[in-house]
Amino acid sequence: MENLNKKTVAILATNGFEESELREPKQALENAGADVHIVSLESGEIKGWADGNWSNSYKVDKTLNEVNQKDYNALMLPGGQINPDILRKNEDAVNFVKSFFENHKPVAAICHAPWLLAEADVLKGRKVTSYDSIKTDLINAGANWVDEEVVVDSGLVTSRSPEDLPAFNAKLVEEVYEGKHEEQVA
Repeated sequence: MENLNKKTVAILATNGFEESELREPKQALENAGADVHIVSLESGEIKGWADGNWSNSYKVDKTLNEVNQKDYNALMLPGGQINPDILRKNEDAVNFVKSFFENHKPVAAICHAPWLLAEADVLKGRKVTSYDSIKTDLINAGANWVDEEVVVDSGLVTSRSPEDLPAFNAKLVEEVYEGKHEEQVA
């Protein structure tokens, strides 16, 4: 397993994230030695979503107005329908996401989270996957959408759903370990 000591990863999320899609990647990154911060719109706690209901709360480490991409080696975006839909309407969240691409840093997005990538206008010509219900949105944003467990395109990691988490987490850790990718652009 890659050693991510001295690597710091932001997980951008707000209320309504798919709980397993935050919890399991966070754990995989921490197990590999990374320092992981949950970044959100407001301080306090954010509530997850699991099995069609509200679930556990997670402590927010930093608010969006307290961070900059310079503070992080990579960005991870959990899905769920509510979470990315709220975040893609927030200009600061969209700009935060885009800044990782502008600086060639790894970004990982699962399930509905690629909605944020479409909003940040970073998908043109990129090979990605996602939850199938947003396939058309991603194609309309210029992506080459494929139905695969995990897709890696020059530092951009995408997966379809919680069932893909083992493959997603492995590629997430690998890409964070590899670091910047010059082909990772906005």
